[in-house]
Amino acid sequence: MRMRLIAAAAATALLGALLVPGGAQADPLSAAHAGTPDATECTLNPAQPKRQLRAMWIASVVNIDWPSAPGKAEEELKAEYRGWLDLAQRLNHNAVVVQVRPTADAFWPSPYEPWSEWLTGKRDNVGPGWDPLAFLVAESHARNLEFHAWFNPYRVSMPTSASGLGAGTDVNNLAPGHPAREHPEWALAYPVNAAGSRLYYNPGIPAVRQYVQDAMMHAVENYDIDGVHFDDYFYPYPAAGQDFGDQATFEQYGAGFASKADWRRNNIDLLVHEMSQRIKAAKPWVKFGVSPFGIWRNKAADPLGSETNGTQSYDANFADTRKWVKEGWLDYIVPQIYWNIGLAVADYAKLVPWWSDVVAGTKTQLYIGQADYKIATAGQPAAWFDPAEMSKHLTFNRDYNVAGNVHFSAVQVRANRIGATDLYAADHYSKPALVPTMTHLPSKPLLFPVVTKADRSDAGVALKWQPLADGAGPFGTAASYAVYRVNGLRILPSACDLADATNLVATTRGTSFTDTTAVPGQRYTYFVTSLDRLYNESLPGPARFVP
Repeated sequence: MRMRLIAAAAATALLGALLVPGGAQADPLSAAHAGTPDATECTLNPAQPKRQLRAMWIASVVNIDWPSAPGKAEEELKAEYRGWLDLAQRLNHNAVVVQVRPTADAFWPSPYEPWSEWLTGKRDNVGPGWDPLAFLVAESHARNLEFHAWFNPYRVSMPTSASGLGAGTDVNNLAPGHPAREHPEWALAYPVNAAGSRLYYNPGIPAVRQYVQDAMMHAVENYDIDGVHFDDYFYPYPAAGQDFGDQATFEQYGAGFASKADWRRNNIDLLVHEMSQRIKAAKPWVKFGVSPFGIWRNKAADPLGSETNGTQSYDANFADTRKWVKEGWLDYIVPQIYWNIGLAVADYAKLVPWWSDVVAGTKTQLYIGQADYKIATAGQPAAWFDPAEMSKHLTFNRDYNVAGNVHFSAVQVRANRIGATDLYAADHYSKPALVPTMTHLPSKPLLFPVVTKADRSDAGVALKWQPLADGAGPFGTAASYAVYRVNGLRILPSACDLADATNLVATTRGTSFTDTTAVPGQRYTYFVTSLDRLYNESLPGPARFVP
């Protein structure tokens, strides 16, 4: 009987998938069942969206989040990271953004760069004896969390601290064989003779741009990452009274540019555009995103700018982030809108609509970088002492093209000061959510799975399912599955049953799941769908009723 059910379901799925034109993903609601309401007619719960990116930054530089201190043993480091993933799961996050190249170094055995001192506690070429990046990716995927590898392209060092970490401005303090020691002409100290001075690669040197791309692409090519992520550091933020010391480089390479500023912006444009091309050439499914400073330009400086009066990334970091979106170089952008609603110089409620307008009509998805580190922190405006401020941000986002949020950073999320994390999680992350799809990335039609077992016990309802023709012929491969539960007996789901996350119980990479939230004695119908690695979704499989 079981095999006949699977065979019948497979025939139905094959026919349905092949009827979808051009290999497009069928809508699992409108295309699945004739006569059911169209999903567009459903009343959706805005607090429980079906798709929304939810993530936190996990920073390694100066041991902000992970590792919590340098030189820890392998098992201690692994336990720490699992703790961050526990937190992500508790908050119904579906991605993590982990810094794996903080200062021209590596959290993996790189042929280009030394091991990171923030990992080993030393500036040498002696590794930890294991591959942290391989572990980070595998452990994240085991929890069905996307793994976005966060790279800082040009920062070479941090100021020397009391602990001795941080190479400062002397290239001879870097690890033996470090590229900046081999090519000291590649590195510049900034600011000069000032507190906080550090080394940066000179973005205007073509060989530098090629090198940093090669170093980052090694991780893309050799690890199963889901995304490449840059933060806001391109050219360093300007120090008062000092210009970045690249005049000689400009004279050598800047012919044809009206100003040094235009040349610098072109250098960063080239980095972003070339990385975008190289990532997609190597692995078309890997996403590329940037998290810039939240202000591109102020309207007073440019009529296309925002109604703000703060630092401009276009002029400070020479990052023309608006151009990158309009040119289609990015899959997503995460502006760091680290200001409260109503702040005069940079109002959250003005910047989100501005960025929403920028991404409208482009392929680039908009996520917002959220400043959890400001919550109840001394010296911040009064709004940050309101436990609901962050929740208000997420509510505000609903009216704009905001597809998700990334919180800075993990230790601040875990701190839950004045209960703010608990509050915004309850208001906005109470149910799981699927990662938003990106229709411009490659996909194949997916076949639904067939539930072969649904047993009730004291532990809950245990489900097992079997994928159909997974990855065979013209069909895509399921990377994970979504489990939906509706009350009562259903032969087919209505369009509204699966339109938001109200009935979404979980996503999982396995082919089994135990619903521990099932109420004893309550009758349920379960539906399971397949998800590929880009979270395109199949039709729902045959219903499984549990009395």
